[in-house]
Amino acid sequence: MAACSRRYMAMTQGEGMQSAGVWALRPVADMSQADFHDWQTLLEARTGVVISERRRSFLQTNLSARMRELGVNDYASYYRQVIHGPRGAVEWTTLLDRLTVQETRFFRHLPSFEVLGQYLRLRVARGLGKPLELWSVGCSSGEEAYSLAIMAAEALSGSETPERFAVTATDISQAALSKARAGCYSERRMEQVGAQWRERYFLMQPDGSFKVVPSLAERVCCARLNVLELAKAPMSGMDVIFCQNLLIYFRRWRRRDILNCLAERLAPGGLLVVGVGEMVGWQHPELEPVPDERVLAFTRKG
Repeated sequence: MAACSRRYMAMTQGEGMQSAGVWALRPVADMSQADFHDWQTLLEARTGVVISERRRSFLQTNLSARMRELGVNDYASYYRQVIHGPRGAVEWTTLLDRLTVQETRFFRHLPSFEVLGQYLRLRVARGLGKPLELWSVGCSSGEEAYSLAIMAAEALSGSETPERFAVTATDISQAALSKARAGCYSERRMEQVGAQWRERYFLMQPDGSFKVVPSLAERVCCARLNVLELAKAPMSGMDVIFCQNLLIYFRRWRRRDILNCLAERLAPGGLLVVGVGEMVGWQHPELEPVPDERVLAFTRKG
């Protein structure tokens, strides 16, 4: 899902809107407490994301914008439309993209990537028995996944097997995954990418944007995945798993379940990186904390 950050489901209301824009996004009708409860329950049941009362205005505004497009005048009618039949499933996918904010950047939280770089260099120095496999959980529009790919490419540069790595990028939003597959980013999104890496891993486009070079893009596979369905996910034996800025939208017990599931998908010696502050006090019998107070990361024993 993320990302689902690349944030997975950022229920915060935008700022700096012009008055005309605010008027255009006004709800078609007030949302009753019963309606709000129904939508809260549906979103948590299907995505795990918890919508608090303070995020109610964001939910109400985005629901009503879609309802206006469809000519639906009340939240209860739209709710029934979303939960029934094949058309409802299609509409749910469309709505989910509206409620997912794909806001992330390259090399978000630099200390985590410094720890990753050290880990990858050590793995390469010891020799690889198999290609490195990395996973961006909640990849959003792909910046994190390509950041992982750059780090792997750099660690393997100069070796006899510079392309012995693959990155899996998963998210719940099809719209976000489409952006990730396109691999084209504005200059603003490239602020954390140094000049050398821009030249090596990106091609500047006529409009001033930057597109990931084919040799790197082909190492990244994007796939839709709801983190509530991790038990069904085919990924296993991963050397690196990044799960940042995703867990904050879930209840504490669900965060533990997600992390336990991810831990089981790590290869022996694998690295799991979580957003700092997203989970306090979590432990797993097969994992050891990385001794760096700047990050929240673990390695699997063995």
